[in-house]
Amino acid sequence: MQFQISREFIEKIENLVEQKNNKELLVQFENMHHADIAETLEDLSLDDATYVIKLLESDKTAEVLMELDEEDREKVLNNLSAKEIAEEIEEMDTDDAADIVGELSPEVKELVISHIEDEQHADDIVDLLRYEENSAGGLMAKELVKVNENWSVTGCMSEMRQQAENVTRVHSIYVVDNKNKLKGRLSLKDLITAPSTAQISDVYIAQVDYVSVDTKGEEVARIMQKYDLEAIPVVNEMGKLVGRITIDDILDFIREEAEKDYQMAAGISEDVEADSSIWQLTRARLPWLILALLGGFISVNVLETFDEAMEKHGALFFFVPLIAAMAGNVGVQSSAIVLQGLANGSLRGSLLNRLLKEVLLSLFNGFVLAGLLVLGGVFLLNLDFDFGLTVAISLISVIITASLIGTFVPIILDKQGIDPAMATGPFITTSNDICGILIYFSIAKWILGF
Repeated sequence: MQFQISREFIEKIENLVEQKNNKELLVQFENMHHADIAETLEDLSLDDATYVIKLLESDKTAEVLMELDEEDREKVLNNLSAKEIAEEIEEMDTDDAADIVGELSPEVKELVISHIEDEQHADDIVDLLRYEENSAGGLMAKELVKVNENWSVTGCMSEMRQQAENVTRVHSIYVVDNKNKLKGRLSLKDLITAPSTAQISDVYIAQVDYVSVDTKGEEVARIMQKYDLEAIPVVNEMGKLVGRITIDDILDFIREEAEKDYQMAAGISEDVEADSSIWQLTRARLPWLILALLGGFISVNVLETFDEAMEKHGALFFFVPLIAAMAGNVGVQSSAIVLQGLANGSLRGSLLNRLLKEVLLSLFNGFVLAGLLVLGGVFLLNLDFDFGLTVAISLISVIITASLIGTFVPIILDKQGIDPAMATGPFITTSNDICGILIYFSIAKWILGF
């Protein structure tokens, strides 16, 4: 049952902290999910949140820390000593522990690692920190269950029990050779039903999906989604099994990437939250707003070159917002579809074929919209035929141009290794506004003759 965090509950916790009533505090948090505890701590003052963190058992605290917002977690960790942080780290899986340690300053990071009593755990964390954050190596955990192909079924069972003690969930059993190279996977059903004298090499499944430590997180997500995997093994350059990535980790990665792309598409250049500081929000928004301002200046200069046209045909001015809006909307639509295809790996074929398809689609949409515009302009606004034709041809041309820009730019950025999400939002809108106005008045000059 979902726990509702009410204002009354927060005030109760604040009073218990003030009274140092540790017994009652532990009772309040005893049966709460770690996500609900994290939500509660985010509504407390930093001192009160730190007090609760220190009070709870380390195994629960470790889970709570991972649920906290990154900024809140950083504040809480800054209030803990290196030894206290190390105690919490020891209760975490290696992937979560590496994420926490990676957020610390170099000096604190070194101190925390030195205070971790489990040397193997510390070595695993240090090993994970050397990989890029959004690579398979940066996403994987070291905890897994593996068996040697030369073991007997009987010996395998006892070894698995020992390994499973350090694994939160056993999604898969991996099979390796004497050099720790990944050979396949083991079905628990086949293991249980096999004769006790049988060798693992006789019952394991050789076919297994895996990724290398350098595989990008987006590709890992695509593979796991395509093959409906709950976990996927990770191998190093020599094919040796070094870790696994579970579905919960990849879902967190997908959510973070989606939030980042959404913010970038909206013209926000940094990862910020609604409660971030004014300086952080300004720093994230201002670069794209400056770009939009520069685009506006260019649009004004384009309009100034056609001031004679607007003097002779004043009605041209009233259709500028319509042309600019259609250009921006069509460009964003095209880029959004391309981005979706790039993200899920469904964008196939040559760039030329993709652009040709967009031209044909734009022609169809353009003719429909231009027809509606001409009918509305002639019958409702009493525009003459030449003027209606000018706006109609301009609209078709602008839609085709905006579609090509919205398709072409994300693909090129992706091929250059640049996040294609940069191509959406303000970038596409601003560039298409300028192109749209230039096309509109150029066609008007050609047809109306000024």
